[in-house]
Amino acid sequence: MSATLKDIAASTGLSVTQVSRALNDHDDVSAETKIRVREAANALNYRPNLSARKLASGRSGIVGLVLPPQDRTPRDSMFVQMVRGLSGAFSRRGRLFVLHAAEEGEDVVAVHRRLIDGGSLDGFVLIEPEENDPRVAYLRRRGVPMVMHGRGTAKPDYPFYDIDNIAVGRELTAMLLRAGHRRIGFVNGIAATCYAAHRRTGWEMALREAGLEIDPDLHEHGQMTESVGALATLRMMNGEAAPTALIAGNMLIAKGIYNALSMLGLKVPGDVSVVVHDDMLPGEDLMSLPASSGTRSALALSWEPLAQGLIGAIEGKPLAELQQLGGFEIVEAGSIAPPNS
Repeated sequence: MSATLKDIAASTGLSVTQVSRALNDHDDVSAETKIRVREAANALNYRPNLSARKLASGRSGIVGLVLPPQDRTPRDSMFVQMVRGLSGAFSRRGRLFVLHAAEEGEDVVAVHRRLIDGGSLDGFVLIEPEENDPRVAYLRRRGVPMVMHGRGTAKPDYPFYDIDNIAVGRELTAMLLRAGHRRIGFVNGIAATCYAAHRRTGWEMALREAGLEIDPDLHEHGQMTESVGALATLRMMNGEAAPTALIAGNMLIAKGIYNALSMLGLKVPGDVSVVVHDDMLPGEDLMSLPASSGTRSALALSWEPLAQGLIGAIEGKPLAELQQLGGFEIVEAGSIAPPNS
């Protein structure tokens, strides 16, 4: 049999009420007490009684994520890490996290509607926001709590966790501008996603601030994959005015850029400088990549704020407490040099 709240209370010397509030991440419980209670819950194999919780509170204790219907094969590792990280973050707070992958051609709003009408979910984590995102409008209309990984607008009126992707694009470009580069290519993410649009805005801002014209031939959107990085690099480098430096939207794109440059007989940074935004995802296929300058922000840092944000939204906490903007590091790793010409 699994442990009960009374067992955890006996183990920690706290009251059942204190244990319950610690597991539910209430603000009036200290961080030390929350850690002690969660460690005891794990040691005792505690599993919340979701049926009893729903009867007592009207909530199931279950939250969900609907994966949009896209080809995710090249990014499976990222989504495995996302599901694992979010599951752990919600589990530590006594919640159950479930995943539903929408089928190709399936309306993602209709999927949310079915799950809501089923009456089993308290709220949703949303990923990959788009401008005027229909999921946000629908969930707000239904009064269902949500938290967004990213932002669909400059000033969202819903809970979110994000990094400043305009600043990321701007800083990556500025690193190359400071080294003297003036033709800077950017292999970015999918055009419809807001993070990719924000990074493009940052790239354009930095170029304009340097008094440079925006050349659309030096920017390319696509899946965050090695093949996209390689093909975009080959196209740009074979153009009439090849870039002297390249920006990679993530490490997989960077791997494709390095491979394509090697095929062309070009060296980094002697011939072409490269910078990359690193989400710090694990993967043996990335271990062989040379150290690259750029920006770095671990995707794993988002799991805890997302769980806190959604649980806070479910409990009716003020919006200002549920909107978090994370930072990023600047990495100097020797992949930038002044242009040859």
